[in-house]
Amino acid sequence: MKRRLCVIAIAAVSVFAAGCSTMDKLNPFKTEPKIKPAELVPLQSSADVQVRWQSNIGETDDFVLTPAVVGESVYVAGRDGSLARLDNGRQTWRIATGEKLAGGVGADRRLVVVGTEKGQVMAFDAESGKPRWTARVSSEVLAAPVVGENLVAVRSVDARIVGLDVADGKRRWAYQRVTPALTLRSNVGMLMVDNMVLAGFPGGKLVAINGKNGAATWEATVAVPKGATELERVADITSLPVADEREVCAAAYQGRVACFELSTGTQVWARDISSSAGLDMDKTRVYVSDDKGAVQAFARDSGASLWKQDKLANRGLSRPIVLDRRVAVADFQGFVHFLNVEDGAFVARAATDGSAIRAEPQRLAGGLVVQTRKGGVVALGVK
Repeated sequence: MKRRLCVIAIAAVSVFAAGCSTMDKLNPFKTEPKIKPAELVPLQSSADVQVRWQSNIGETDDFVLTPAVVGESVYVAGRDGSLARLDNGRQTWRIATGEKLAGGVGADRRLVVVGTEKGQVMAFDAESGKPRWTARVSSEVLAAPVVGENLVAVRSVDARIVGLDVADGKRRWAYQRVTPALTLRSNVGMLMVDNMVLAGFPGGKLVAINGKNGAATWEATVAVPKGATELERVADITSLPVADEREVCAAAYQGRVACFELSTGTQVWARDISSSAGLDMDKTRVYVSDDKGAVQAFARDSGASLWKQDKLANRGLSRPIVLDRRVAVADFQGFVHFLNVEDGAFVARAATDGSAIRAEPQRLAGGLVVQTRKGGVVALGVK
């Protein structure tokens, strides 16, 4: 997926217009900030952050190849088709898939799944890396597939989600919504909770899909398109929702952040804030990276504002990741910033290889792992 934003005209439900124009003004995925980024000032660290291990899988080019973490194993992909399993930084296996990869990695303890620009879905054995099955969907796969107990959910760029059998890749169901005239070309992923697939869509809709049959269990409105022009009315969910056993929260570009009851989709609260990078939550707070480069925290129960850290303006921040008493965000220069969950104060900063961290950081026991544009895979421990 081009990290710069493309606004795609959709002529019919599953047919994209041939043209794709770059709209820098509306570009939440652009590598370089639109205006001068905030300069980093020297920091007196109050947390101990160390590089636990590092590796390299190859450059991602302009695509977002999010790694997958299963226990202590990290599965990573490169644009050239490389796919590898890393255990404590050691390469357990590495294969050449034979195809250029366009989306991130989905995995569990049995299966590793990746997708391509041509709509090809490839599954491999998690232990050995040997091919298990291939399937094909309707268009480009720019998002990481999601692997469940009996189901692999794959999202294509035409806003269609397909449920594939985990054993052989055969299609079990397909879900698709009618989309607005203009949508954002993004690598927005999905979340699987029990047997429910949670996915955000163009136009600000969050949908819970029954994993057994592909029917919508409920639909909720995160954002309502507003404005006089189609560009002003773009209000797409371009980031991963987050959920626990009670609630699910999501954010929309040019829209809102909202939380809903997981079982019914009933809204708990909503706040007007534009976020293309996304959010995370713990038991008491919801943390959001907004489109101005600020990290904000809201009360989990009410949505009340708790704090705002605006010293990272225009640094192309990632989705925030909660790590116990800290929240981490990565930026366009390969830095990972750690903030205090109580007040948003900086507690530490770590450098990687100097290239943008576009893929969402992933939790790893005792810290996190990030993948950079240059293909660097870095595991950071936090104490």
